[in-house]
Amino acid sequence: MLKVGVVTLFPEMFDLYSDWGVSGRAVDRGLVHLSLFNPRDHAEDAHRTVDDRPYGGGPGMVMMYRPLQRSIQDARMALPGAKVHLLTPQGQRLEQADVQALARMESLILVAGRYEGLDERLIDAEVDQQWSLGDYVLSGGELACLVLLDAMTRLLPGSLGDECSAGDDSFAHGLLEHPQYTRPEEVDGRRVPEILLSGNHGAIRRWRMKQALGRTWLRRPELLERQPLDAEQKLLLEEFIAEQGQSSV
Repeated sequence: MLKVGVVTLFPEMFDLYSDWGVSGRAVDRGLVHLSLFNPRDHAEDAHRTVDDRPYGGGPGMVMMYRPLQRSIQDARMALPGAKVHLLTPQGQRLEQADVQALARMESLILVAGRYEGLDERLIDAEVDQQWSLGDYVLSGGELACLVLLDAMTRLLPGSLGDECSAGDDSFAHGLLEHPQYTRPEEVDGRRVPEILLSGNHGAIRRWRMKQALGRTWLRRPELLERQPLDAEQKLLLEEFIAEQGQSSV
């Protein structure tokens, strides 16, 4: 079982994770246990205030040190030994390999920031790792936490209907996924590639690998720069490029 604690001002947002789809089934099956910790429970005034103006001036508000620290400490007590991960635009870019490593952990704590961010002293004192989903800004870390939770959950054995599904996903092997098709064989004049109807599993595997390599070359060429290719993959990529009427570089 993967045990996850989330520090958030909006715990109700995580009903989306525990009540629906693949993640909801994983929770029901006991594959994931989710605990929520609200900094407002540790606010020191009647208004449950958890933010204040930034020192030095400027727009927006900053999450206060003490309520957030106490919520993180609550999470640490509930999940002994768990590392604390902050979702923030300033974090390390999250990759599939990182998700795979996180999904192998027994427990972890996620912190969803809000407003202009956290008091930096709290990050220094309590946070072990910072993650970013990409070069853009959300209204809060809850959506980022949900994305990470979903990505981890689908890697857990027993979470998907077909255990091979996650292994075929984009980025699972450093490449984008090959095209997918389903019935009918023809729709609006567009047919499923004949190779997929052939029943020749070896040819289908080769076609799918070629398409995965080709799509990666067309759409995310930087992935190929760090992806070692075997002899067959190099040949398939050369074939794909030739079929595009271009030469390789």
